[in-house]
Amino acid sequence: MSSPIKTAAAAPPTAEAPGGRKYVLVLTIALLIVVFDQITKIWVDTGMRLYQSIPVLDGFFNLTYVRNTGAAFSMFADMPETYRIPFFAAVAVLAGGAILYFVRSTPASDRLALIACGFVLGGAAGNLIDRLAYGSVIDFLDVYYGDWHWPAFNVADSCITVGVGLLLLQSVFTRD
Repeated sequence: MSSPIKTAAAAPPTAEAPGGRKYVLVLTIALLIVVFDQITKIWVDTGMRLYQSIPVLDGFFNLTYVRNTGAAFSMFADMPETYRIPFFAAVAVLAGGAILYFVRSTPASDRLALIACGFVLGGAAGNLIDRLAYGSVIDFLDVYYGDWHWPAFNVADSCITVGVGLLLLQSVFTRD
């Protein structure tokens, strides 16, 4: 005789609930990056004077405190602040939305792509926080050789670059 109580069928082990573990992975990575990025920027802002430079690896790397009102390589730095900050905020929000949409269509098994998305999302959020709080981004990592200096950058910028690089490498080396 069968039991009158019906039990729910168990979902297959590969099924994923909406907002499942892949979102937890991406958002955890993003949050950790934001925290680390903001801690380093607070450390620089409170421990250094603007434009102060501290040699770390002579002839190659300094900690140099600068503020960037623009985007990468100071693009749009001359744009009036009343337009610049809303513009960068909108770009960051749209990029974040695009990343989360990409995560939605990415299989949970594609951990590299999800990790890369967490890096890009965390970096974008870290720089957005600076723009909203200060009107500029705190940069302090100064790589150079002789008189040639790469534009100063920060942890958030590094994470965006690593995340995009991982996604590009994966797209080159996978068939899907």
